[in-house]
Amino acid sequence: MQAAKKTPAKPKPAASEIAGEFEGCCVCGDVRIAVAFPAFWAWHDHSKASRHAHGAAYATYIGSWKSRVRVTKGAAKLARFEDEATGTARQFCKRCGTPIFYERPHAPKWINMPRALFATRTGREPRYHIGLAEAAEWEYRGEALGPLKGYPGVMRERPRKKKRPEAVENF
Repeated sequence: MQAAKKTPAKPKPAASEIAGEFEGCCVCGDVRIAVAFPAFWAWHDHSKASRHAHGAAYATYIGSWKSRVRVTKGAAKLARFEDEATGTARQFCKRCGTPIFYERPHAPKWINMPRALFATRTGREPRYHIGLAEAAEWEYRGEALGPLKGYPGVMRERPRKKKRPEAVENF
């Protein structure tokens, strides 16, 4: 009699996948949030305001309905900044300064969160670019890169080949 072959057991889903949520947190861990899976959309924001708030060339966000987002830890540790000129509001961790939420007046039922808060999948890939007209001139734009000799993991822009002037013939 031959023994029946066992099929490999499927890995157990994470608790957050069972509940249909993905979780994120600030750098220090004082603030934790949970978002219902999947996020509604994701994009790269090149606007001056986001660049300044994040200290980076652009910020990548995911967006969801406010009703699908909850603070699971540290709600009292969130600080809020409202820009009266634009009507936007940003919330961040009081301890480490990590940006957590970004709200815009034209979408009062939506809330946006930096994609970097989440180590797991969010259900959306960032395929949109907002504020390209405001993008910094020093932002990386896909130039050819090569390794920097003697510095593992460091890439540099390859020098552009200079065009040689055409020889001028004297007649």
